[in-house]
Amino acid sequence: MKQTTLRTEAIIPNQNISLPVGTALAVKKYSEKLDFENIFSRYKKRGVGIVGLIEAMITYRLTENQSTSRASDWINRQEVLKLFELSAFEERTLFRVLEIAGDNYEEIIHLLQINLFAQYDFPHTDINMDWTSFVLWGTKAELGEYGYSRAHRPDKKQITVGISQLCSPINIPIGLTVQTGNTNDQTHFKKTFLQVCEHLKSGSRVVFDKGAQSKDNLDLVLAHKMKYLSAKKLNLSDDKRIKSFVKSKDNCVDEVNKIYGEVIEYPSRFDYFYFSEQLKCDQIEAKLRMAERKLTEAKAIQFALGKGKPLPARFQLNNPLVEITYTYQTKLKDLTDEQARKLVQNASINGREGFFCLVSCEKLTLNQALKIYRMKDSIEKVFQSLKNDINIKPLRVWTTKSLCGAILIGFLAQLIISLMRYDYKELSQVAPKFIKISLMNLTVTIEMLENGKKKEIYSNFEEINKLILAKKAVET
Repeated sequence: MKQTTLRTEAIIPNQNISLPVGTALAVKKYSEKLDFENIFSRYKKRGVGIVGLIEAMITYRLTENQSTSRASDWINRQEVLKLFELSAFEERTLFRVLEIAGDNYEEIIHLLQINLFAQYDFPHTDINMDWTSFVLWGTKAELGEYGYSRAHRPDKKQITVGISQLCSPINIPIGLTVQTGNTNDQTHFKKTFLQVCEHLKSGSRVVFDKGAQSKDNLDLVLAHKMKYLSAKKLNLSDDKRIKSFVKSKDNCVDEVNKIYGEVIEYPSRFDYFYFSEQLKCDQIEAKLRMAERKLTEAKAIQFALGKGKPLPARFQLNNPLVEITYTYQTKLKDLTDEQARKLVQNASINGREGFFCLVSCEKLTLNQALKIYRMKDSIEKVFQSLKNDINIKPLRVWTTKSLCGAILIGFLAQLIISLMRYDYKELSQVAPKFIKISLMNLTVTIEMLENGKKKEIYSNFEEINKLILAKKAVET
């Protein structure tokens, strides 16, 4: 029979190995630049080299990124061990390294800061500060507590993490603090600020959101001869401003987005009071959706009461150790659907929609204050990158030391990506995930030849990985 179509040739198994060498080479490059050898070698002098293990774990975090147990299997391959100048080791060695790093993470951050500021002459030392929470999937970490869950998992214990970042156009994280899961931002502020303040120049600006704003925190910044810019929660005194606020050409900050504002001067601070039409629409839409959810919940409760059925589980307190007696009564029997909807809408909408206020110790224009505060979203992108690109979650470790160690490895991975974006202007607007993918794409295939020798074949060079690894690209 004559063959009329092409057929796939049979794939013959071989002993060749392919590795994402681009990531490993980039990590080793920045390990040398930041002097990981001097930082980490003081904590472990015997056995398998700690610097190589730290480099390998950062590389794994930026590539395969699964459990620490699987990281041990990945690193213990002969070619990976050779790449990081390691000898074979047991799985428990990695956990021990995590504990060592976690136990000393604050000193490690301090040493990193010294090396970072010695290597770079940054144009300014203004910083953004922010805090987030990470869900814990273990139960034995002492830092694990129930608290306000930004991940919408109030059923899980969590930890809170603070990050300090040099402001735009630098956008490099320089500080990391870890606290219990029930630590609020106002309390966490002091630890995060004091960790970095000695490296900041006098007069540097500290930018943070309203969750961390308090008189004590503002005074702490001023005591270190620095400036602050923060948002503040609206209160009853602001309601008087809202009632008398008039939109006009004279107080228009942004004609396109219809933002208006006014400056209120006090003896020791300036309030920058704004109204945004778009923000008003967004907030009203969100509150209307919330009102609809509340109406749906009330109808579910009323239906159960009317039929003499137990309440749906989401409205009950399900704890076998707690005995409680409670009653429900809705207003729905006396209201039409439209009246009920109007009631919950009126309870949700308070007249503050669209208004917000910034506060600072320095005199700025309305445009300046708004622009500076808006640039704080760069630190939100750091958290987004840690959670989704670096993928620091889920945290499945038990001890506090290993927990802090795992977070430190994620932070170091993020720091290296941020330094790449700063060092290469072509990458300043490239998302971390694309840098990560490009580095992973650069692979080396170890071809096992018949004479027992090995041949290295580099492939998948791209503009991004060639830029970061220019020297290696030329050599290969």
